[in-house]
Amino acid sequence: MFEYLKAIIYGIVEGITEWLPISSTGHLILVEKLIPFSGVSESFFDMFDVVIQLGAILAVVILFFWQIWPFAFTQKRKAINGSDAVIRMDIMTLWFKIIVACLPAAVIGILFDDVFDALFYNYVCVAIALIVFGVAFIVIENWNKGKEPKICSTGDITYKTALLIGVFQLLAAIFPGTSRSGATIVGALLIGVSRTVAAEFTFFLAIPVMFGASLLKVIKFGFDFTGLELGLLLVGTAVSFIVSVFVLRFLMGYIKKHDFKVFGYYRIVLGAIVLFFFAFTGLSV
Repeated sequence: MFEYLKAIIYGIVEGITEWLPISSTGHLILVEKLIPFSGVSESFFDMFDVVIQLGAILAVVILFFWQIWPFAFTQKRKAINGSDAVIRMDIMTLWFKIIVACLPAAVIGILFDDVFDALFYNYVCVAIALIVFGVAFIVIENWNKGKEPKICSTGDITYKTALLIGVFQLLAAIFPGTSRSGATIVGALLIGVSRTVAAEFTFFLAIPVMFGASLLKVIKFGFDFTGLELGLLLVGTAVSFIVSVFVLRFLMGYIKKHDFKVFGYYRIVLGAIVLFFFAFTGLSV
């Protein structure tokens, strides 16, 4: 039962930190060292902390379903080739832009994922990424103060803008601790996207990115789960979903009245904690 309690804690941490731009990696490596799983392999944990993101993805799909589902159903007579579904081209176009934004991280991540892990998955790099992007949030928000955003709806995002946001997401694929949502939001704000649209596009972008990352981790691990491992994975994913629903609602309400600077300050503090924790305990990531 204690192992399942740990899975619940991991799920809570994932559900909170995946969507707030504060780095799920930075938090999970601390939780892993403070309350590691017992009776599971190290390779299982590497897979576990990625796959529980599927719960977070499901929360996005449910909360934003009508903004991302490209088929509109009508009560009129069958419209297209015997189907009642009418394709919403605005949403289809949005998905094409999401795919474009995914390309940089997908191509580079698939080719060099193991290389990046070997080079940068250590507490010093994670802490530096936390602090650097924390400072970036504060600087960009101060720079944008009083300026009207150029892009105020997801429909206004061009393919060029989507690709630029995807390049920023690539930074998160290279440097653990950057935060995928943090990198894309910083990039979007920098090129004139409003906070609300930056957050929404980041959420939508997470669907293919996180699903793909989870699939790759499962394939790499294999499907030979023990009963305990499967149970932990299901519990962590379910808790991640439940927590994500509340966090997403909170964040969308918060950014309508506030900026992202508080998350920048938090990241700086967390980066310092990561540095001191690992330096004084002598542990490794």
